[in-house]
Amino acid sequence: MKKISFLLGLLTVASLPMHAQMDASIKLNEVMTDNQSSLIDEYGTRHAWVEIANISHSTYNIRGMYLTTDRSVLDKSMSVPERVKRMSIIPNGETRTNLSGRQLIVFQLNSQPAKGSLHLTVKVDPSKPTWIALYNGNATQLIDSVTVPVLQADQSYARIANNGTPADWEMKSGDRVTVGIQNITTVSESKIEKFKREDPHGFAMAIMAMSIVFLCLALLWIFFTLFGMFMRHQETAKKVINTQPIKPITKTVEKTMEVGHKTGVILQEGLKTKGIDKEVYLAVIGMALQQYRDDVHDVESGVITIKHRDTGWDDEYSQMTHFHEPVSPAVPQSQHIPTGPELK
Repeated sequence: MKKISFLLGLLTVASLPMHAQMDASIKLNEVMTDNQSSLIDEYGTRHAWVEIANISHSTYNIRGMYLTTDRSVLDKSMSVPERVKRMSIIPNGETRTNLSGRQLIVFQLNSQPAKGSLHLTVKVDPSKPTWIALYNGNATQLIDSVTVPVLQADQSYARIANNGTPADWEMKSGDRVTVGIQNITTVSESKIEKFKREDPHGFAMAIMAMSIVFLCLALLWIFFTLFGMFMRHQETAKKVINTQPIKPITKTVEKTMEVGHKTGVILQEGLKTKGIDKEVYLAVIGMALQQYRDDVHDVESGVITIKHRDTGWDDEYSQMTHFHEPVSPAVPQSQHIPTGPELK
């Protein structure tokens, strides 16, 4: 229950700015109390009428609001049902009550709702000043009000400003009544027409056109100058990159990384082995194994067995000693061949 109450309170608080904005946007715009030759309804009858305007650029729906000319509703102690009895409600279901920005709507007064959704029972006496007010859908919140003086036939009382003072309203004669349109219509001179009037020969136009052309050329020159400087900088950077010895530097970096990696591995292994190198471990283990092998002896029985074995060593030895004996050369037995004077 507390959550529901909290949500309802939150929705109420959130809707307050919207209601305040709508109250400032919906205004009574123009009133005619003695219609003799002005607006005619769909039945060919003339009634007093009131015009309501949305002076903002947003869309608001005024359905469910109330119009009244009874000043007794100003009594704040009056109950809501009693207020509603003295007011005339703007009917629901009428699309024309959804006012877009700067839109107007006209209601027929001194009429009957049976004649149409824009016909209201609001009483207007043209022989007396008329106080007319627009109330919100709760019948207690006053949105806008105005006291219309006694008007002549076909005169209207129109709002010309939004300052919230009696000076915002003025009486309009029958030929100046602006039912269904804005009360203030201003005809302003367009910029083209003003330019034609102030420069009939076109000199200013020519100067302005040439100025625009030269400005564009200057901007293009600045752009291409900056672009050329940028491209030259890029070309210089490429030349510097191509002339520098990148490969030796790369090899040096790779070698440095390799040495660093090996150093890291050695340091890690040194930490694991408490500073003793692997080679020292291997040398110690090898020496221990060698000492173990040297201490091992065969089991001896104390018996010596000699087996004779025939080899060709004796023959070889005799041959070797045979060559050591002196050998005298034999005297040749060939026939003597005379040489020199013996030939005779």
